[in-house]
Amino acid sequence: MFQDTLDPNLIVVAFRGISPFNAKDWMTDFDISWYELKDENNSKTIDRIHGGFMKALGLEKIKGWPKELEPPPNATKEHPFAFYKIREMLKDILEKNSNAKFIVTGHSLGGALAILFAGVLGLHEETWLLKRLEGVYTFGQPRVGDERFGRYMMKMMEDQDVRYFRYVYGNDIVLRLPFDDKSLFFKHFGTTLYFNSFYDDKVMEEEPNKNYFSIVWTIPKYINAFWEVTRSFILPYWKGKEYKESHVERLFRIVGMIIPGLAAHGPKDYVDVTRLGTQLVPTINE
Repeated sequence: MFQDTLDPNLIVVAFRGISPFNAKDWMTDFDISWYELKDENNSKTIDRIHGGFMKALGLEKIKGWPKELEPPPNATKEHPFAFYKIREMLKDILEKNSNAKFIVTGHSLGGALAILFAGVLGLHEETWLLKRLEGVYTFGQPRVGDERFGRYMMKMMEDQDVRYFRYVYGNDIVLRLPFDDKSLFFKHFGTTLYFNSFYDDKVMEEEPNKNYFSIVWTIPKYINAFWEVTRSFILPYWKGKEYKESHVERLFRIVGMIIPGLAAHGPKDYVDVTRLGTQLVPTINE
């Protein structure tokens, strides 16, 4: 969480994405068990959500999502639950500045936690905080729930005037998981800002090749992966030295020629779409 020094009225809450060598992060991603989200009276189901993401955000065993946490028996050793700690810190900051607003963002796993953070604020009817929430911006975000949860989220954000933009780059494999099919039922929702490998952008309801393994897209994916390797060498001469990629990033591109869409999930391309895909990049004061 940080505050813009040039604009002290803007607070940014950024959730960290997956760490490649962190086993807990991988366990979170692969825990696709359903969690049925209910209201605080445990009477209304807001349907099914990715269990691993909810646990990472702060879901309590047995208790679920109480609006307020009970003091732990051993407070000095208890690890704070992310959602409640962030909510507490936001309230403290915003109460001191009546004009301040905040945005929530994240890449990959962080993007999933960002949109679910807004969802739990809605569950707890945190109207005061939601009115100060300028928007949710996610990058390479995997699917977080089913279609019914998506409808709930869209209505809640429309009622609270919260903007939600989901940035999608090329053949990124992670944002196409878990699958949107008759077995798993996961669904994306909200505005999709899609960028191809030339960083051309368009607004879409759903990214192309939504479940990644379509046979029709096999050859185009490999051609695109080859172009991304080539682009990594010519982009600094085309757009400027600040776009030069490291040796590790280029090696990752080469691996992406074997598994197209893997390298496309890296933060590098999502940083570049916000710099080069200017047509659809929304501003905070828009």
